[in-house]
Amino acid sequence: MPAARESLLDAAYTALARRPWPGVRMVDVAAVAGVSRQTLYNEFGSKDGLARALLRRETDGYLHGVERALAEEREPADRLAAVAAWTVGAARGNALVRAALTGCWGERLPAPSRSAGSTSPVPAQRRADAGVPTSAELLALVRDRAVLALGGRGRSARDPELALACESAVRLALSYVVAPAGSDDDPAELVRGAIGRWVGAK
Repeated sequence: MPAARESLLDAAYTALARRPWPGVRMVDVAAVAGVSRQTLYNEFGSKDGLARALLRRETDGYLHGVERALAEEREPADRLAAVAAWTVGAARGNALVRAALTGCWGERLPAPSRSAGSTSPVPAQRRADAGVPTSAELLALVRDRAVLALGGRGRSARDPELALACESAVRLALSYVVAPAGSDDDPAELVRGAIGRWVGAK
């Protein structure tokens, strides 16, 4: 029932944009998605299960965007700049991604949680029930993807300087998320300048 699941997650995301998570009602989510409340419970088990699935989908979407950014550009500095631009844009446009990246969960958002020993018959829900990565784990996942993408050009994927450059690019982007600069400042250009010299010299 992937289509119904996505419709329910879309409905939950839309509801969250309008009201705090404690005010989101399961019956309303089901109605907006055009399915029965029983279908909603069959798919997610509970409101907490729905929250875990929504958080998992949004963090997975962010990571897929990181992979796209790394694949679209050719030069290493441009790849890291694209990741920085994607990170800032995704965090500005999605409160769940912002919270996952910064670890700052407000009262409006569902809190990240894990379901010990998920018994859901739905494979996607069992994965969601395992919880989403912490902000530190998410940063490490982005760094590792960047290292893997850049390490393929003859550099060792175990190169600590490469790992530091990749992590620094993400941290620079996160600084723009936490403390936005003026409208003329471009985080991608900052990363390109800061990291480009190191990458170009290798």
